[in-house]
Parts: sequence; C-alpha cells; structure tokens
Amino acid sequence: MTGGGAVRIVRPPLSAAKGAADVKVTYNEQYERHLKTCFIGCGGHACRNIYPTFQYAPVDLAAVCDLDAARAAHMARQFGARAHYTDHREMLDRERPEVVFIVTNYDKDAKPRYPQLACDAMRAGAHVWIEKPPAGCLADVEMMMETSRKTGKWVMCGFKKMFFPANVRAHLLSRQEWFGAIRTITARYPQHLPGPEERDDPWKLVGFLDHIGHPHSLLRLLGGPLESIYVERQRDGAAVSALRFKNGAVGTLHLCPGIGGGSPLEHTEIVGEHGNVIVENNIRVYCYSGGGPEGGYGVAGDFTDTGERGGAQFWEPEFSLGQLYNKGLFLLGYAPEVISFCKHALAGTPPEKADLECIWEMTRIYEAYLQPTGKVIKI
Repeated sequence: MTGGGAVRIVRPPLSAAKGAADVKVTYNEQYERHLKTCFIGCGGHACRNIYPTFQYAPVDLAAVCDLDAARAAHMARQFGARAHYTDHREMLDRERPEVVFIVTNYDKDAKPRYPQLACDAMRAGAHVWIEKPPAGCLADVEMMMETSRKTGKWVMCGFKKMFFPANVRAHLLSRQEWFGAIRTITARYPQHLPGPEERDDPWKLVGFLDHIGHPHSLLRLLGGPLESIYVERQRDGAAVSALRFKNGAVGTLHLCPGIGGGSPLEHTEIVGEHGNVIVENNIRVYCYSGGGPEGGYGVAGDFTDTGERGGAQFWEPEFSLGQLYNKGLFLLGYAPEVISFCKHALAGTPPEKADLECIWEMTRIYEAYLQPTGKVIKI
C-alpha cells in the first residue's frame, strides 16, 4: 500500500505504534465464538454497507426486523438470518440476542428513531450498534446513557470517519513522539448550514443533522474532546467554524457546499510541533517531518535531501489487486467499525471510540450550530 518513498526518517516503526488497527482480517467462519445477533432495519443503506460487513465479524445473524414484512423476509434470505419479524420488541423477547444492530430512518417529527430502539435493546440484555445520526437532542442521548447505566449494556454509533484506515493512520502518526503536541487541525467538508429562518422546521434540518457528525467525529478522533466552537455563516449556507480543543489545540472546519460534484469531498491536516500529516480524499496520507532541505536558504540544491532531521512519506491504495483494503467496506470504515464493536462485545469491554460520551458531544455540537452565529459556544 506504499507509494512514494521515505528519506532517512528517524522514527519508530509505525506497525508497533500503540493503538494500531489490526492489519490481518479474520473472516466470519474463522472466529472461535460468534455473537447471537439481531438487526433492526432492512433498508438500502443497511443492505449495501452494514449487512455485508458480517463476512468479517463474529456475527451469528439470528433474526432481522423491518416494518415491511416482505423486505424483512428478503433480507433474511439474502444474509442468512434464521428468522424475520415486523415487531422489534417481539424479536428481542423471543431471540434474546447478545448484540443488536439498528439502521433506521426518521419518525414523523423528523427525529432519529435510534434512542428508543437502543434503549429497548439494552433492556433486553444486548449491546447496541446504531447508525448515525444517533439522536436529535441531548435529552434523547441522556435517556440512552441512563439506560446504559441501569442495564450495564452500552451503545456504539456508526461514526465511520473515526475508522477510515487513512484517518486512523493520520491519528497514529500525530501521536508519535517525534510529532510533538498537536497545534492545529483543519478540515473541509461540503455541508450546507441551514439559515436561521429554516431552523424551526425540523425537516429542513435533517440533511445537516444527518451529516455534521461526519467531520466532527473525525475532528474528535484527531484532536480529542472539543471545548468551544465559534461559527460564521455565509448567506448561502457555507460556513467556517473556529474550534478549541480541551487539549489546547485549535482548529477550523470549512463547510463548503459549493464545491464541484466531481471534486474530492474532504481535506484534513494536522500540524504538530515538528511535522504535519495530510489526508486527501480519505485515501491519500502524506506525512512530513523535521526541517527542510539541507544547506540552508539560498544554497540548497536538492529538495529531497532533508537529512536526518526529517523527510516525507506517502500512502495510497493500489486499486489493482483483489485485496480487502481496496474495498469500499474497508476504505469507508464500515467493516472496521463493525469488527471493533463485535470485538469489544466479545471481550465485554466498552468501545474506545464512538461511544455514548462521543454521541453526547456530537449532539451537543449539532445543537450549538443551531444557535445564532458570531459567538463562542461552550461544548
């Protein structure tokens, strides 16, 4: 997966970096134990992106549920579930699963259905994975938190940006000793921020609620919890947010809904004390460390000669071999997040990323964006 070269870079091997993701994927049939699993939701996104990940996770799909009986029956046949239901409470009562996956839509009031469904599943004795957006208000998140405390079960959300291999690598690079403390983080994402006149209509906020968790969950992965946010909105919905993280780093998020349809959607950069890491289009990772070319200003003749002080590295998938790392299920984080959830469930340990604390912060940030622009809002 390496394209380009390194120039005498002095740093520890990245394969040994603490927190590195598994590089060898285990297939479903290779796991010694499987989790009895139920799935609520049989729509298009679930079919395209979540059910197929079970090829690589310790999942025993016992049953699926959807309000559309024909769709539930079809999904059960397609993905090997032993039963299908139209009532999720009946399914939970009969099947008593260890874990539950939930991928649903919005209710009649434009609110995500996840909080109540997740609470039902936790009370039935299951850990829960939910797709984003996890909730539309903090009260619903706090309901899930309270149910989690009472039942001892936990919830993980599908904030896939936290599991993109490119983003995980950027995070690991920025945590290397040579990188030093993070100073700034900048990100770009093509999201429209509804105007004040639209914010009383929940259906006009659905698109923003559905997507704003993407860039902010990535920023949380890279910079940790957020302390405050300041937003300036352009009249047509573009915006720039100034961010301060609790660790002292600062950052910006550029919401740019006017970019061309064929343009790479995202750009992320982390700057530390001794280097910077860039992620382009979610698949290209650039790492620059140390000083510039040897010789000093006015006399350096070779831009590649950065000596022992630093150098450049570049990663990009090759898109030629039939490797798993070339699949969208892996590049877009779907398989890694499902595998992570299942491994935590097998071990009986809460998730390290995309947990209820993270869900609370993402929902708090969503609410902050709906406040008048031009003032600092504490998170």
